[in-house]
Amino acid sequence: MRESKIEKKFADAVKEKGGLALKFVSPNFDGVPDRIALLPGGKIAFVELKAPGKKLRPLQVRRKKQLEALGFLVYCLDGTAQIGGTIDEIQSS
Repeated sequence: MRESKIEKKFADAVKEKGGLALKFVSPNFDGVPDRIALLPGGKIAFVELKAPGKKLRPLQVRRKKQLEALGFLVYCLDGTAQIGGTIDEIQSS
């Protein structure tokens, strides 16, 4: 399955929960996650979507650690089976 399909399914699932999965682009700051998930109740997380079996690049690992050090949740999903559990985890945080 292509990364774009996983990303679309994630965005649709967040929308079904009443939230937004905004595309995140940060000029001059490479390696940021693909989406910011905003869920009801003020829940927020950053989500990187990958094709099945693909891993974070070294710069993406550094950005993940930076965001987590600031107290944000950061996820990397490489399959649609992970979507529901990830959204549940964000909501319960």
